[in-house]
Amino acid sequence: MPVGNRHKYYEILNLIGYGLSKFNYNFTKIYGFNTKAEFYDYIVKIGIAETASTVKNRQDLFDGMVHGGERKGWWQKGAVYKHRKDYIDSLFGNLNCKEYVDIVKLSIAETLGGSIKDEIMKTTHASPIIRSSFKQMQETGREAEYFFLNNYQMIEPFTKATIDDARLLGDGYDFQLTLTDKYYLAEIKGLKHANGNIRMTRNEYEKAMEYKNNYALVIVKNLIEVPALYPIFDPVNNLHFEEKRLQTEQVNYYSKV
Repeated sequence: MPVGNRHKYYEILNLIGYGLSKFNYNFTKIYGFNTKAEFYDYIVKIGIAETASTVKNRQDLFDGMVHGGERKGWWQKGAVYKHRKDYIDSLFGNLNCKEYVDIVKLSIAETLGGSIKDEIMKTTHASPIIRSSFKQMQETGREAEYFFLNNYQMIEPFTKATIDDARLLGDGYDFQLTLTDKYYLAEIKGLKHANGNIRMTRNEYEKAMEYKNNYALVIVKNLIEVPALYPIFDPVNNLHFEEKRLQTEQVNYYSKV
């Protein structure tokens, strides 16, 4: 089931490999199986993997990288899987085994849908915060921001800059990069593949117009394989944007207290 060089269920297999590597037999036991072999067969049966070896090999790829993991086995393609491991860590690294198993079950249910989803959801009692954590994983922008935070020093002129997180401010940029004599604003966009479309909000566009060469639109391309940073300074003048106006309806609820 590969898509190009990437498995169709690449992201789910990574979640499974991470869980098996970190929690080992406890992962399969809490999932509901007595042995790893039974779990492997189940993953093959529902169509996530072609063979049991596919599942086992994904664990081997994460062994040695996962902090706190019980196994110290081999792993290959470090440049590919190190980013995936780090991102899973950032989202779910503090979860216990039961909570992490719920994340994997939710991921399989949402991906496969149909009767398999119905069956999984009948026996999965994930807490609201675990369900919210699962939704974070599906946001391409969040993954791109995480990659930028860990690799921004690869971009000139950010090599020696300090970084401040401005995402919660909602003022048209995600981060401020500060040097001795100047600062830059950076807005991060993510693409799963090597090419695609990006969108700037009105707030971001106006901030880019105001700060020009001190505003960088940083595109993180190829998130599903080996991510790469593509910074574009003064994006308003260096890219062609088309204005699109969308009408949205906002629903609020009021009550006297």
